[in-house]
Amino acid sequence: MVEQYVGYTVSVTCRNDLGSYQGQISSVDREEQTITLKKAFKNGIPYHLPEVKLRGSDINNLSIIEAASDALVTGPSSSTVAVKKPVPKRAGRSVSESLASIKGTQMRDSPRKSAEDCGVHTPNACDVNRTPSKKDRFRQRWSEKDEACFGTPIDNIIDQDFDFEKNLALFNKQAVYDEINAQRPDIVRHADTSRRSQKYRHDQNVIESTPAMYRQVVVPTPGLKEYVTDDGLVIPSVTPDTRHQLLLVAERLGLTEERQAELMGRAATEMALQLLGGGHRLNPHNVHQWPTVVSLCGSHRQGAIAVNCARQLASHGVKTVVFLLDPTHLTTQLTHELALFRHTNNKLITTVQELPTVAVDLIVLALAGEQGNQLHQARYRAAAEWANENRAPVLALDPPPAGTPGVDTKFSLVPLLPLAHSLENGKIYLCNLAFPLQVFREVGIEYSSPFGPKFVIPLHPNDT
Repeated sequence: MVEQYVGYTVSVTCRNDLGSYQGQISSVDREEQTITLKKAFKNGIPYHLPEVKLRGSDINNLSIIEAASDALVTGPSSSTVAVKKPVPKRAGRSVSESLASIKGTQMRDSPRKSAEDCGVHTPNACDVNRTPSKKDRFRQRWSEKDEACFGTPIDNIIDQDFDFEKNLALFNKQAVYDEINAQRPDIVRHADTSRRSQKYRHDQNVIESTPAMYRQVVVPTPGLKEYVTDDGLVIPSVTPDTRHQLLLVAERLGLTEERQAELMGRAATEMALQLLGGGHRLNPHNVHQWPTVVSLCGSHRQGAIAVNCARQLASHGVKTVVFLLDPTHLTTQLTHELALFRHTNNKLITTVQELPTVAVDLIVLALAGEQGNQLHQARYRAAAEWANENRAPVLALDPPPAGTPGVDTKFSLVPLLPLAHSLENGKIYLCNLAFPLQVFREVGIEYSSPFGPKFVIPLHPNDT
């Protein structure tokens, strides 16, 4: 008689913490006193094996969830939901006609409810003559929208080729523009047409302005070379005598050597900070890679500028080292700059052996001045060899036109107007010392500032 329970869905609670099982009885063994469950769940989780066998001695409680006849009708582990398939929209029928046909359907065809569900909850719900409720009307409205949007059979759409030319004709912007222009006055139409006909490059200004004068500086005795700025302004070179006259006139009018050195040192500091990496390198969170700069200084005006640059770099937190080529003969200007530098607590050395043995980040070069070079001195040659072996980029401050002997220079910063520099001085940068126009007029130079918004500008050889 136990075979009659095959197919029943039962819930079994076992002893000794074996858990609880739910499933359908597939077989019963009276001799071994065991039952076998298929499609079983253990503690609410699907069992990892197709069947589980339970002994009668381990069963604490057994209850029937569903008889075999009910399981066959409803299905043991599946459920179905009746969904109405939208009626495809016939070819040639408009959306309004499709909506009208959908509105004529009966409530019993709603995909939200089946006729059986209606009969269970309300006996008269299946009556076709009843007045739809507010909820039914809401569902019907969404059903109508779905039918209007998705009612067209997709097979017909796929089989048809898309007409690109016909659809592009629907977006004829020129025809629309012509229709709009035909309705506007002639004056407005002419102004708009002339404005659209003018095309500008990315580097051109829409608002017309006075064209730039490409020769804003004219000197009475130009040098052997000409330079050009990034904006196309031609900068002629001057002779050393002309540049020396400019410095003397400026000093007579009040721009002393100290003030000129401060402006030149400030420009050199700005260049050095950019060469060191700018804000990416000089960052409080990057103290383990803080840069080191060495200034090689002779006893002349250029050496004083290099010491000034080292002091200003130290004010930015840069580690600076000043090397004096000739500590026994110091100019007055250089003495003043050294007195200020000593208060920075940075290193001041006088022998080549004290120069850093490891690579530094930048070398500020001011070994040679206007009076020529000191190549015959052993100290000069040793300092030049150290600079070349260090492989750090070299920034020369107002070097001689032929270059600093024995040192490979990558950048050179020059004041006012450039000399005819050779390629030994690397890339030339021009510094603005803010000389008044009266200084240039007294020397006979027609001058208009080429610096614009910048304090230092790059110069390129004018090969044209």
